[in-house]
Amino acid sequence: MLIVQKYGGTSVGNLERIDEVAKRVIKTKEQGNDVVVVVSAMSGETNKLIEYAKYFTDNPPKREMDLLLSSGERVTSSLLAIALTSKGHKATALTGRQAGIYTDNIHTGARIDKIDANKIKSHLKKGEIVVVAGFQGITNDGEVSTLGRGGSDLSAVAIAGALRADLCEIYTDVDGVYTTDPRIEPKARKLDMISYDEMLELASLGAKVLQNRSVELAKKLDVNLVTRSSFNDNEGTLITKEENIMEQPLVSGIALDKNQARVTLRGVKDEPGIAAKIFNRLAKENINVDMIIQNVGLDGVTNLGFTVPENELDGAKKVMYELNASELLEFDPKIVKVSVVGVGMQSHSGVASKAFDTLAKENINIQMISTSEIKVSMVIDEKYGELAVRALHEAYHLDRAE
Repeated sequence: MLIVQKYGGTSVGNLERIDEVAKRVIKTKEQGNDVVVVVSAMSGETNKLIEYAKYFTDNPPKREMDLLLSSGERVTSSLLAIALTSKGHKATALTGRQAGIYTDNIHTGARIDKIDANKIKSHLKKGEIVVVAGFQGITNDGEVSTLGRGGSDLSAVAIAGALRADLCEIYTDVDGVYTTDPRIEPKARKLDMISYDEMLELASLGAKVLQNRSVELAKKLDVNLVTRSSFNDNEGTLITKEENIMEQPLVSGIALDKNQARVTLRGVKDEPGIAAKIFNRLAKENINVDMIIQNVGLDGVTNLGFTVPENELDGAKKVMYELNASELLEFDPKIVKVSVVGVGMQSHSGVASKAFDTLAKENINIQMISTSEIKVSMVIDEKYGELAVRALHEAYHLDRAE
């Protein structure tokens, strides 16, 4: 088998941890597999480099920041290759450029255009372990680029896709995907398998196991992903195509997104184009709008409400005041979004009604509702967020396997 393994910052956080990672990689190699390893910078290293740059200016040039930040992963990849070689296994470290990762020209947030995997393949043919510095690539102009948040996961998935690897293992400090956050609900259960679409929903709704960009890419390239811990030998969670999962559970997980704020416009003129005017302006300011509710107009006016990430609320306020599109503006940062996710919803009725009944029994008022084929999301007061998660988790019996 050809296996791509990715190790995050906590997994390579110090020299002792890098040594443990080397042992794990060697174990995989000695089981008869070809292995490509993608590594992040050592824990805290990227933040340290950002602090160095900000000593001089709060707005450092993005090109130089890419060059600076890419050094963290290069250090880790070199150290891991040295550790592997010291243990009798030939290993070669490659930068993003040497690994053939080509990106667009957006510094500090580049997207991968293509992978030229020939150099990686040539080292694998020699029986070597290839260690790639994640999070980075090279533009067509020859400039160093970085991929932004979750960039090392993206590197690993893209390389796995280009090599047509049998498996891409993402090693972190958690041992898989759970039915909900175990810190909120101790009865949360680790899932053996989950579909790409369910994982995309959970990732976008605040689950921090994987970034949704890497899941999107895995789905596009048909890469089987496993997320597992580098601190134990527990089986992880396989993220794969829906058809690869024999029995689809009705509900797979409950997500809680605390980074939410609500904007309400009262007394908006009920006329064609007003919503377009408001949301076009928000889009120009790169403010992400999530849930939207508009009431039926009465006497020529209507009410309009929507949610944005809480950290973008100030920008939304500025836009709303400048537009002056309503008689009264209300802003509420003390909300959360709780979501029920499961592909089984597509073929079963009653999932949404059970969610609403469950919250009603806890005297939790639902402010907004949004649905898709595999998701029901509800905006509620933030003080009820964790109670809602526990109640819904129990209502759908997620503490036990079906």
